[in-house]
Formats: sequence, C-alpha cells, structure tokens
Amino acid sequence: MSKKQWLPRLSSALSRAYCSSSASSSSSSTSFPLKHVTKSNFESALAELRTHVRAADFVAIDLEMTGVISAPWRESFEFDRFDVRYLKVKDSVEKFAVVQFGVCPFRWDSQRQSFIARPHNFFVFPREELLSGGPSHEFLCQTSSLEFLAKYQFDFNTCIREGISYLSRGQEDEALRRLTLHDKRLSDLSNNSEDGEGTPLPNLTDVLFINRMKDKLSKWRSGLLQTTKNDTSQCHDTSTDSKQQFQTVFFKMRPAVSLSGFTSHQLNLIRMVTKQHFNDLVYIRVCGENSWSEQLVVYTDAESDKALLLTEVKNEYHRDAEKKIKAAIGFRHVIDLLSSEKKFIVGHNCFLDIAHVYSKFLGPLPSTAEEFVSSLNKHFPCIVDTKILLNSSHLLQKRMKKASTSLSSAYLLLCRQITLGVDNGSNSGSCPSVKVEVEMDDTRSTDWNSGAKHEAGYDAFMTGCIFAQACQHLGIDFNQHSPSPLNLALNENLEKHINRLYLSWINSNIIDLVTGKQIDPVGSNSRPSQRFSKIVFENVVLIWRFPSKLKAREIKECICKVFGPTSVASVFRVDESAVLVHFSKPEFVSDFLLLKETLEGSNDVISTVHPLSGILDRGKTCAADYETYKEICRSPVSRALLADSADDVVGLGWRRKKTMDLVGEGHRGDEGRTSVDEEEEYESSGSCSSRDVVEVEEMRATHM
Repeated sequence: MSKKQWLPRLSSALSRAYCSSSASSSSSSTSFPLKHVTKSNFESALAELRTHVRAADFVAIDLEMTGVISAPWRESFEFDRFDVRYLKVKDSVEKFAVVQFGVCPFRWDSQRQSFIARPHNFFVFPREELLSGGPSHEFLCQTSSLEFLAKYQFDFNTCIREGISYLSRGQEDEALRRLTLHDKRLSDLSNNSEDGEGTPLPNLTDVLFINRMKDKLSKWRSGLLQTTKNDTSQCHDTSTDSKQQFQTVFFKMRPAVSLSGFTSHQLNLIRMVTKQHFNDLVYIRVCGENSWSEQLVVYTDAESDKALLLTEVKNEYHRDAEKKIKAAIGFRHVIDLLSSEKKFIVGHNCFLDIAHVYSKFLGPLPSTAEEFVSSLNKHFPCIVDTKILLNSSHLLQKRMKKASTSLSSAYLLLCRQITLGVDNGSNSGSCPSVKVEVEMDDTRSTDWNSGAKHEAGYDAFMTGCIFAQACQHLGIDFNQHSPSPLNLALNENLEKHINRLYLSWINSNIIDLVTGKQIDPVGSNSRPSQRFSKIVFENVVLIWRFPSKLKAREIKECICKVFGPTSVASVFRVDESAVLVHFSKPEFVSDFLLLKETLEGSNDVISTVHPLSGILDRGKTCAADYETYKEICRSPVSRALLADSADDVVGLGWRRKKTMDLVGEGHRGDEGRTSVDEEEEYESSGSCSSRDVVEVEEMRATHM
C-alpha cells in the first residue's frame, strides 16, 4: 500500500478513536433515569409501582396543570379571608386539568446507607373512555401556563395521544349506577309482555312499515321451520336493499336475522312487532366496542330458551360494561394505591396539588375547607409540605441562609452533593448529605445529568431529596427503625410539621389538615410582610363599576369626607373594575350601603353635589358587604373583570334585598367613632406588588 493510501486511512482511524474516547468520557454522567409512563406501558409500570410504594418509607408527588387562575381577580389577595382563599383554590381545581403526575417512592437502604428513589413521570389526559351520551370533558388552559410548559419542552402530543385517562371514584359510582338502571330496564322490558300495546301509531308510514316487517319476519320464521335446506331461502327478499337489511346469521348457536340500515325509530317498531306477534322471536341489541353495534332478531325453541337467551345477553352486557368501567379507572389506580397503603406523602407548596388529587380522582371538592380536610384525612392521613418545613424550622432556615424556599433553590442549596454526584463523605458541612440512589428497571445510579426541571417526575424526585435532607438536618436517624419501614409520622422532630399546608400560594395562611382550621405560621420566614393593618372582614365593603378614572386614594378621600378622616383604614384595588374598602368600624359598612341606596333613590340637588356622587356615578356603581364578595368567589363564573362576574352572580334583584336588610338593621348614627392610628391604602393597576409577582412565579415554577 502506498504512502498516499495509508496516511488518510490512519488519520481517519485516529479521528474515530478520538471521537469514541470523547463520547465515552462525556457519557460518564448519564441522563437522569426517569421512567416515563403512558397508556401503552401503564399496566406494567403500575405493577412495578405497587411493589415500590408498599416498600417505600415516603412517596413524593408533583403535578403539572394547564393553569392556576381563571381570572386576574381569582388570584389570592391579602384581603381574602381564609374561607375565600379555599374557594379560589377550589375554582382553580375545577377549571384546569392535570396533564402530568410525578410519583417518586423513597426507601431507606440501611446496608448502602442511602435512599433508593424510583421516579415515575405519568402523562395524564381526561379522555372520554365511557360513552355515556353526555358532553366530553372540558377544561381551561391559561396561556402563560402553556407557554411555561412549552418553555421546558413539555410533550403536548404525548400527553393528548398517549396520556392515561381516569375516572374518579364518584364517576365510577355513577357509571355503575347507570349500569344498574340499564339492567333494571332490560328486566322490565323482558317481563312486560304488553310492551308496545295500546301505543297509537303516529302515521300511515309507520303502519305500512310495521305490516312489511311483520310479513318479512313471518316468512323468515316459516323458512326456518321447513324440513328441506332450500326452503331457508324464503327468509330472504329478492331485492338488493332487503338482502342488505336482513341477513341470516347465528347468535349463541341460535338462528337469527341481523338488521342493518334502519333508523332508531324503525328499530323500535321492529322490536314492538317482534314482541307483539312472535312468541318465539326475541329482539336483541348486541354491544360492540364503542356502542350498540348490531341489532338482531333471534329464534328460540321455547319460553325457557327465550328466558335463557335474555339472561345470557344481560349478563354478558353487564360483564363487558363492568370491564370497561374498571379499565376506564386508569391513573386513579395510582391514587388508590397511595391511599390504601396510607403512605407518608411529601409535596412542595402542595395544597393545590392535593386539591387536584381529591377533585380529579376522589370526587367533587366540598364547599368548605373543613369538609374537605375531614374527607381528605381518611384517604391520606399523613402529608408534609417541604416549603412549610423549610420556613418553620429555625435550623433549616439557618442552613438555607434565609434564601428562597422555591423548589429549585432549596434543591440546589440542600442537595448539592446529590446534584453533583459527590460522595457523602466529601461534604464539608457540619451535617453530611443524605445519599440518594436512583433505580430504574433494576439498574441503580448515583451519577447523572440534571433532569428536566418542571417535569413532574423530576420535580417529585427533587421534593423527596429536599425532604430527606431536611430530615437529616433535623436529627432524624434513618437507621433507628431499619430494616422495617421508617415510621416518620410518629417522629417527634417531624410531628409538628405534618398535615399543615399553605392554603394560598402567595400568602402565609396555613391550614391544619386534621381540624380544617387556620393556624398561625411558625418561623420568621413564614410571615411575609403585611401591607395592611389587621383586616377585620366584617368591616370590608366591595365596590365595583365605579368610574374607571378613579384611583384608590380618591375613593378613600370621597368616603372620608362623609364618614370622617379616620373612617377608612385602607383601600385595596382588586382590578380596574373593583376595590375592597376596609372601614375602621363595622357600623360604617351598613351606613355606607344605606346612604348609597338613599342617594341613588333621590333626584334632588343634594344627591348631585354629595361627596359620594363622584363614586356612585349616577347609580351605575354597585356595592355590597364582604359576604357578597365571598359568594362571587364561590360562583363558577370567571369573567376577566370582577365587575362582570359580580353582575352575573348578584343578579338584578340584589339591590332591593340589600336595602331592605339595611333598613331592618336600622341606622346607627355617627356617634362613638374613634380614630384609627394606622391608615393604609394600596393602589395599583394590578393586584400584586413586585414581591408578590416573584412569589407567584415561584408558585408557578413549583406547580407548572
């Protein structure tokens, strides 16, 4: 071989060797071992997950949704009372869909001194699996949420085409109830020998059709009774159309005629003819894959044979329908697994997640927070929120250096050794990092590239790692109960943090999942700065449809001119169409509403030049107490502006009723009013300060 021939080949070989070496080096850190689950591999994945969940010490979860708020005024505000905040969460849950569900069981391995995590990423889609005749599932999509998902490469095609459908327990019960009613209807039809008798025939066309069907069925039946084989041809009509509509077949070893090309009304007439004129013929509807696919008239030898056939058809339909209902349960099998095993559930800022779990897979959300937690506790007795854990523990706050407690920030700060794949012993801190290994398909790994942030399975994994690390810092000894499962629910270091969730994603309201009551946050990081003095909600009035040019400060000034300079503690602008006015005393509420009605009912000069005339805008402005605001939030109506929603909810007769209520209470006068030391007002074209915007984005980063 000449020099010119082997030099290029040597160069090419060296190049390939270098590339291979580089690829081998770069692949030393593999991609994150996350198990993606769709409807195609759901059954096998569920079987594996059952084993892993039953052996787990805790299970971390995370959800991705199509949106968070259905209207700007549905955001959680400082002026929202505890029960109102629950109603806003309820509205969000009922309007938006879950499209991805992360489940990550964690088990402590005492021999390897590490947690074994098995992260699963389920694509979920509310597909209509049971054709009940009703409308398909509907849900809202918030454009910002979809953009957020797309930014992090969410696979919408996989979600819609391959997403796992589901039935809630309530939907399953309803489907079984409809099946029972169907069975009863079939029994009633088979037992009612007088079916169709006495029913007036609507027109001559039906009479002619019935006579023709009676004649055809009679000829077909007679053909069956002939002794020669050729006589069976009598059951067929010579016309092409008739052959297409009447075809002799066998059904359950019995001769039958298959009916096709008839309308539903014509089929009902055929059923009536069969019932009234042929004792040995039975009209049967056979259910196909998606709906009733075949209509048959079957010949039976005797009454006992007819009864046996009807029982066989009924039982077969019932078995097939039950099978379809069980198959339609879909992803709810995962929720049933977590519930039946009473597993310790870990989430991050997860009240919205838990509410979605209840609504989508258990049943409709109750109307109050107290009813909700009472029912929830039966299914999930132990839930811990890592955000509350980080904010409530002074030790963890010190470790976090009072940084943001968002999911990604907490993971980077507390789980640095996990993210870098560094061995436990190399930690330079006073408290060693908990080692976490990820296992998928019987292969364990401690060295991987970072997963896809805001993918539910990976976020669930991060949540579990944060919890494990937090437990380590709180002094929990994982080896204490080994090799038995860790009973974290009884650990005294965790006990005060269990079953406490943030009710709102931007405020500090904490709900006790045992009592359903609001509890005060613990820890300096749990108390966001308050813009307003303590709010007394019975002192609050909702005003909407005032002139759009009015600012919050101007509204306050107008009211103070009438009721005194200290009568208004603060004014909160909900959106461009509505404000919440916080009076200093409860009697100002009834005084203001009554005076408003009086001025609007008068056409004299005084009402025109009255200080409130600038707000009332010649009767166009509306006002109501805080309970009315609560009812607006309770309503499913979510127009872009609160004023439009309020008009739909309150209705036309609300003013008269409100006036009568106020007159009944009586006018209390102006005496006895004291000054308010601290007067505050808030004015904005939106509803959140810059700090709140950061918190909202943090919430969306957690949940979206």
